[in-house]
Amino acid sequence: QVQLQESGPGLVKPSQTLSLTCTVSGGSITTNPYYWKWFRQPPGEGQEWMGAISASGNTYYSPSLKSRTSISRNTSKNQFTLQLTSVTPEDTAVYYCARDTQVLTSSNSAIWGQGTQVTVSS
Repeated sequence: QVQLQESGPGLVKPSQTLSLTCTVSGGSITTNPYYWKWFRQPPGEGQEWMGAISASGNTYYSPSLKSRTSISRNTSKNQFTLQLTSVTPEDTAVYYCARDTQVLTSSNSAIWGQGTQVTVSS
C-alpha cells in the first residue's frame, strides 16, 4: 500500500525558501502512470494545486507559482521535494503531497499525505 509523508520546517521567515520533502513508501516514484503532486490549502481557502513531477521526471507548475516553485526528486530515496522561494505570510498553508494518475485534477484514486502546516512569519 502506497503511503506518502510530508516533512519540513513548520516555520519559515519571510523572503526565505520553503523546502518540503515527500517520502513515499510502498511504491516507486518512477512507476508509470503516476504523477507526484504538491497542493496547499491556506487558512479559510480552498485547495490549490502547485505542481507535479511525473514518473519519468517531467515537471509541471501552476502558472501563478511557476516563477517561485521547483519540484525535484531523489529516486534513490524515493522522495520528491518542493521548493518555494521568496515566501510571504500569504504562503502560510497546510501543504500536501499526493500521488495521482492525473497531473492537474484529482482522481478518485489519488493517495494523499496527511499534510504539514507551514507558517511564514518573522
